[in-house]
Amino acid sequence: MDRSPVFDLLRADGPFPEHAARLATFGHFVGSWDIDGIWFQADGSRRTGRGEWHFAWILGGAGIQDVLFAAGGAPHQYGSTLRCYDKAIDAWHLAWMQPASGEFVNLIGRAVGDRIVCESVDPPPRRRWSFTDITPDSFRWTGEVSYDEGASWFLEQEMSAIRRRGA
Repeated sequence: MDRSPVFDLLRADGPFPEHAARLATFGHFVGSWDIDGIWFQADGSRRTGRGEWHFAWILGGAGIQDVLFAAGGAPHQYGSTLRCYDKAIDAWHLAWMQPASGEFVNLIGRAVGDRIVCESVDPPPRRRWSFTDITPDSFRWTGEVSYDEGASWFLEQEMSAIRRRGA
């Protein structure tokens, strides 16, 4: 079998030097994380799960791609986000894809104080994904949705991440 070089070509060793400071917004997530997740339902019920989240530099260091999946999960529980910095708008374009479940979301992300806030650019409903409580070894991610153009938000998902040692 002929091995395609696409993954070798995609990978980068670090951030693109010219924009290294701006690329640090998501750059400090590069590595592997164990996650605990909670999914909230409109009826007040919830379910929990564990998973893994892996981030890596790509495209000459101008972007970061991740793979997120539930530990031991079925293929439909795998997803990936492509994040690329756009110097013209001083923000990040994000594209989340979970093809097996039909979920595709496009967002714009920026640092806002000590948080990173990503807001959807897709048609309604609006989505807001935030990274908070960021330390070198942990962070919290929340996924919210609004059905009224941002007047109110419903917390759909929350994940707590702990960096894997030696990864």
